[in-house]
Amino acid sequence: MEDSDTRPDPATDSFVAHRNLLFTVAYEMLGSAADAEDVLQETWLKWAGVDLDTIENKRAYLVRITTRQALMRLRSLDRRKESYVGPWLPEPLLTTPDIAEDVALADSVSMAVMLVLETLSPTERAVFVLREVFDLGYDEIAAAVDKSPAAVRQIAHRARAHVAARRPRETVSATETRNVLDAFHGALKTGDLQRLLDTLAPDVVLLTDGGGVVQAALAPIVGASTVAPILGNIRADAALEPAYVNGHPALVLRDGDRVDTVLAVRVEDGLITGLYAVRNPDKLSHMGDTTALALVAPEAEPLP
Repeated sequence: MEDSDTRPDPATDSFVAHRNLLFTVAYEMLGSAADAEDVLQETWLKWAGVDLDTIENKRAYLVRITTRQALMRLRSLDRRKESYVGPWLPEPLLTTPDIAEDVALADSVSMAVMLVLETLSPTERAVFVLREVFDLGYDEIAAAVDKSPAAVRQIAHRARAHVAARRPRETVSATETRNVLDAFHGALKTGDLQRLLDTLAPDVVLLTDGGGVVQAALAPIVGASTVAPILGNIRADAALEPAYVNGHPALVLRDGDRVDTVLAVRVEDGLITGLYAVRNPDKLSHMGDTTALALVAPEAEPLP
């Protein structure tokens, strides 16, 4: 007789199979890996109490639970951001290079797009993520956000227009980003200010997130002539290493074994138009190991 402790648990198997997808949904809604992990814990607790025999589409049901939990957390997170010291940047994720090959996924979790999502209301953000990123149907989104399908269509249209007006004009390949970043990195190592200026757009914006915990600028720094000298203060011998962050080439500054700063970039027309420096230690805990992301679950039933 088979030991009951070794029998597969359908609820656990379904949750594990869809975990990367659910984490990606929660992270794109929240911009925080720590909060996304908490949402997954809450999702599991609710999922474990569901009668699976009544569920036709497990993936859709799990996404619905995750969305509702993320929406509740997003509203409280927005209140926390109101008292945040200095610019707020998404929590960076160390990702594998192959994520960059999935253009839709890499674009959706990029620092630039995640910052645009911050300008949406919680419901707009949920609808946009579920529709534009994960391609859920309006009926399913309506069930997840407690709105009518007609209302969801209107919200989706409004959110889509809002994001389109603010996101990067074109998708830049990982290769192009890496080439620009290599030139930028080389300029930092040599201390050549003109070479550094040559990599920056005239209206480049530097955002530094220290959260009031470590030193960082409390407002955006704008303009190549202002940004370059600040970046030039990085020591030439600093342990600045290439990495893939949120699906894109980036640089990681280490102080011994500790991650000090994650520096992500936005590239347009061959120049850096945005620099995102995350220094808040509370946001760097997920930089020790790569994070698995997914737009779909393997061999999952199709979403309605």
